[in-house]
Amino acid sequence: MIVVTGATGNIGRLLVTELAEAGQEVVAVSRRPLASGLPEGVRHAQADLGDFESVRPVLAGADAFFILLAGELNGPGEPAVNLLGIAKEAGVKRVVLVSSQLAGTRSDTLSHNRLREFEAAVRESGLEWTILRPGGFASNSFAWADPIRTQRSVFHPFGDVALPVVDPADIADIAAAALTQDGHAGQTYVITGPEAITPRRQAEIISEALGEQVTYVDLTREAAAEQMSQFMPPPVVEGTLDVLGSPLPVEQQVSPDVEKVLLRPARPFGDWVTRNLPAFR
Repeated sequence: MIVVTGATGNIGRLLVTELAEAGQEVVAVSRRPLASGLPEGVRHAQADLGDFESVRPVLAGADAFFILLAGELNGPGEPAVNLLGIAKEAGVKRVVLVSSQLAGTRSDTLSHNRLREFEAAVRESGLEWTILRPGGFASNSFAWADPIRTQRSVFHPFGDVALPVVDPADIADIAAAALTQDGHAGQTYVITGPEAITPRRQAEIISEALGEQVTYVDLTREAAAEQMSQFMPPPVVEGTLDVLGSPLPVEQQVSPDVEKVLLRPARPFGDWVTRNLPAFR
């Protein structure tokens, strides 16, 4: 049995479906009751990684555990080793953690400190572990959906700074491999897209897919910070803008790990747009 946390998000939803279609027994975990159904045969459980004890009963009988953190990154929280201890006591043999590329390249924010804490706990757990370090997500472009629908415009900073954004479907594919196949224990995979691509070019690709003009408006850092502060804490806003505006050379490089694990190239941004085009119509 495989327990998947974050099962309703951009990665977890795809991973649950992929595992179920492969015939795996899956428990999909979310904080809140589900608003829509799951694939046939998948069981839902409500638990919160902000409260490790809530996860204990969910892990009973599990062989593998997929850990995806979200709001838990914005505060100190319970020691990460406690969660891995609960997993081990439950009989879990294999664990896959979604961390971030920035946990390896940036050391100056609370969320990345928390990710490094979880990475260390996973490595020291005595379980078969795999750590995934994705770069920026193609699905972050969902933030543009409303202005594209209503104004056919994208408002974003640093329009000509390129990063190799990753399709969440590739993260899900690698997670599925690590959860179900041998050969991934003790590996840390950096997951990126197949090429560095600018926000301006991303907007052009959406425009081409829609068959309508989408105007890119390059925001100043200050205007972007004001916009982002409506849904992000200030330290996260500043850290995000640092990455978007002044990425380190390593953060702009394409990782070979997608092709290494999946034996195919990473999906380009246009593939993600095609699958999610209704969000922008």
